[in-house]
Amino acid sequence: MAAEILATKRVEKPWGSHRLWPGFADPAAGAPPVGEIWFDGGADADLLIKYLFTKEKMSVQNHPSDAEAHRRGLPRGKDECWLILAAEPDSTIAIGPKAPVCAEQLRAAALDGSIEALLDWKPVRAGDVFYLRSGVIHAIGAGLTLIEVQQNSDTTYRLYDYGRPRELHLGDGVAVAELTPYVAPSAPGEVAPRRTILVEGPKFVLERWGAGARDVTLAAGQQGWLVPVAGAGRVGDLAFTAGQCVLVSGAETVAVGAGGDVLFAYSGAARLE
Repeated sequence: MAAEILATKRVEKPWGSHRLWPGFADPAAGAPPVGEIWFDGGADADLLIKYLFTKEKMSVQNHPSDAEAHRRGLPRGKDECWLILAAEPDSTIAIGPKAPVCAEQLRAAALDGSIEALLDWKPVRAGDVFYLRSGVIHAIGAGLTLIEVQQNSDTTYRLYDYGRPRELHLGDGVAVAELTPYVAPSAPGEVAPRRTILVEGPKFVLERWGAGARDVTLAAGQQGWLVPVAGAGRVGDLAFTAGQCVLVSGAETVAVGAGGDVLFAYSGAARLE
């Protein structure tokens, strides 16, 4: 199995934080807040892995589907999922409208700020998982640390930004928006001891592993992403630890150490033993 530890990219955001997750150095007190850390496998990779840190609410936004992206000359759309790592007691996220809306209502609400009240805000806690199809309107609230697994696209249509002086994308955002309340897909859950499928979506699968060894076989040209949330492990001769992300291909044994907590993301099918 070919395996490499991906370089990290720290992204400053106005809603970001000065308190990051173990494995990452906090920004200096006078430095801009960090909102995202990316593990980018290159433009040809199917997926992109990020950590997100929110001190304030993120913008209300959505993303195009593959079909909508292709109409706009873009290579792919953006389905994504979130695993909540840490949350303040009053932290929330918004996913979809509380009731069906029409495009004209959505646009008007985005312009006058009432879109916040239109959305379905849900309390969250560590361990919660959410899969968001492209088009679903969403916003991540304050006080959260999460891992985002997504199609490898940076296309975001910002509908509302709480008065921050940043560009909005109402034309595209309203055009691709899902205008009915969000219905969460189901996932199989635990399929073997210390192996749980968190997301089984049309674009990718996300699993969570505990300690132990697994033989992983990926198809020719297929890639997988190992994201150690806690602890350490090995892919063949390559050691990894929390705060890193390992891009893998081929076939090899992945060993997760005692107390380890590792995510494994891939598109298509992977055989595991």
